[in-house]
Amino acid sequence: MDLSPGVLYFFGQLQKLLLSLGSHFSLSSLSAALLFAVAFYGAKRLRRGRKLRVRTLLRAVFPKRIVQSRSNHADIGYLFFNVFVFGVVFGWAVLTYESVTNGIIAALVGALGQPTASALPSWTQNAAVTLMLFLAYELGYWFNHWLSHRVPLLWEFHKVHHSAEVLTPLTNFRVHPVYTWIFANILALAAAIANGLARYVFGDTAYQYAMADTNLILVFFIHTYVHLQHSEVWIAFRGLLGRVFVSPAHHQIHHSRDPKHFNRNYGSCLALWDWMFGTLYIPAKDREVKAFGVTPDEFPAHTISGELVAPFLRAWMLVRAKLNAAFAFARRATTL
Repeated sequence: MDLSPGVLYFFGQLQKLLLSLGSHFSLSSLSAALLFAVAFYGAKRLRRGRKLRVRTLLRAVFPKRIVQSRSNHADIGYLFFNVFVFGVVFGWAVLTYESVTNGIIAALVGALGQPTASALPSWTQNAAVTLMLFLAYELGYWFNHWLSHRVPLLWEFHKVHHSAEVLTPLTNFRVHPVYTWIFANILALAAAIANGLARYVFGDTAYQYAMADTNLILVFFIHTYVHLQHSEVWIAFRGLLGRVFVSPAHHQIHHSRDPKHFNRNYGSCLALWDWMFGTLYIPAKDREVKAFGVTPDEFPAHTISGELVAPFLRAWMLVRAKLNAAFAFARRATTL
């Protein structure tokens, strides 16, 4: 058996994941997150009048209880699993993106006529397209996240992500394939609508500013503090800043096991949509999350059967209950 195609595919995916500047998990963005975390803990020690020691800072950034936890080990497994799966899922989403973009353009042409060339400088057009696509990404992310918490069937698959009991950047990979497929297609749909509008308004010559096919604004956020959202580094944005941007503490609130934090802070980089739709929870200056994850007796975490197979079974039970209720209603209606 020739294993070389699979090996080459795996290392190709791993190279794109770690070495591409547009990757959500590039070594450059991870290094930036590490520097931010070290600077944060270093500043805390200095404010308390303590000396800076490399060993102490490393223990703060990589505490044993997190590194050695079953939850973290499961996240490592999800990383390797999704390095393979994501390529297939993304391929399905591209079809949605292209077809919806072309459909939006055709609908606008049919309703408003052929577009006229924009008189704006090219850099202005490109900047506008870049902003439009970033805002579309954020809205699509928020909407998918909101649906995943509010629709019981979708929650069974998204619950896998919330089963993490410690948070690290690797937790970003703790997602069920069904959730990934829905997420990718909703993002593709949102981006396609924005892209269709932009191409109609500015013409085919306007493109977003991107780095390795990733929106430049998003690349900026990825290389600043986004990785720290899946961490236990409590950096809280408050006031107006906390209503505009999702700080690490905002997202840690989202993962909290405390009921008062449930169904809050769905945004990725921006808190604007949470603010607009009433789902924003601005974190306190000092840590207020005591535990992450879902109720232990409700969800068997960190196992293949519990996190990849069981969601299908629970989802089917929900569907079956709805079908039984519908059939019972139909039977009562026919007997009247």
